[in-house]
Amino acid sequence: MKKRILAVVLGAVMVMSLAGCGSGTSGEDKKASSDGEKTYTIGISQFAEHGSLDNCREGFLEGLKEEGIEEGKNLTVSVKNAAADQGTAKQISDSFVSDKVDLICAIATPSAQAAYNSAMDSEIPVVYTAVTDPVAAKLAKDDGTAVGNVTGTSDELPIKAQLEMIREMMPDAKKIGILYTTSEANSVSALAKYDDLAGDYGFEIVEKGISQTADISLAADELLGEVDCLTNLTDNTVVASLATILDKANAKKIPVFGSEIEQVKIGCLAAEGLDYVALGKQTGKMAAKILKGEKKASDMQFETITEPGFYVNNEVAKNLGITVPEDLQDKAVESFDEITK
Repeated sequence: MKKRILAVVLGAVMVMSLAGCGSGTSGEDKKASSDGEKTYTIGISQFAEHGSLDNCREGFLEGLKEEGIEEGKNLTVSVKNAAADQGTAKQISDSFVSDKVDLICAIATPSAQAAYNSAMDSEIPVVYTAVTDPVAAKLAKDDGTAVGNVTGTSDELPIKAQLEMIREMMPDAKKIGILYTTSEANSVSALAKYDDLAGDYGFEIVEKGISQTADISLAADELLGEVDCLTNLTDNTVVASLATILDKANAKKIPVFGSEIEQVKIGCLAAEGLDYVALGKQTGKMAAKILKGEKKASDMQFETITEPGFYVNNEVAKNLGITVPEDLQDKAVESFDEITK
């Protein structure tokens, strides 16, 4: 009788143990809201705070929302900003891996590199945006395929269109100045393309490399003494200090050309640039496929937006005494009659 009772007790314990193991391994049970809908947690690592990267973040969330993944409903989002510091970007991505988020969205090349390195030994996918050259950043192979559980979108600059536009607006210009951060792979890659193409349009590129924000003021002063105009890359450290550069350039009546719409809004003369909200939205839709289990990041090639748009600030043109050619004005996606501070 005692043996029979003991057997019943042991059987009950085994059933309870198996039930406990089952609940512990079911990701679906853990990731379900009160009404049974699957929920997600995403960490967004943004390298710096400026208009183009902010637009990427907003577009990313819009893209997710359009695919049925919405913050406050079935999505929890943690946004952290590295303030243009690579060490901080690494700390942010490490914290997301420690928190076991479902996906990391990394905005800009340094954050993307940090996120991929942090998540490499985990099962957490990384989706990046605003990475100019994923191959040079070692986030993709030469054929565009992923190097690991990572994919995203590139904001490769339309450099040929930019040079054509600058030549049309400044027919007598000879030297274009470019400030760039020597440690940013995207900037080094874009600068090389400017060097390759500039001669075709009768330009010489004069470059000044910096390593930190504190270098910008002196480098800008030196560069402005040597060139006819400046053009911006998507260099995060430089763009974060664009107001300082514009003040110095305006004092010398030297035009600064931007690389996207937000730079034109705040005082660059014009840009053949990308729509970063659209780029972010495209990235969000890629992330939605991964979260829903429709695709793996490792199986997705990075994507690009191929059509640039022309943006111009007429107030800046007036202040500099520059007439915007009619054909350019006619094709502008958007033009501005004031400078946004």
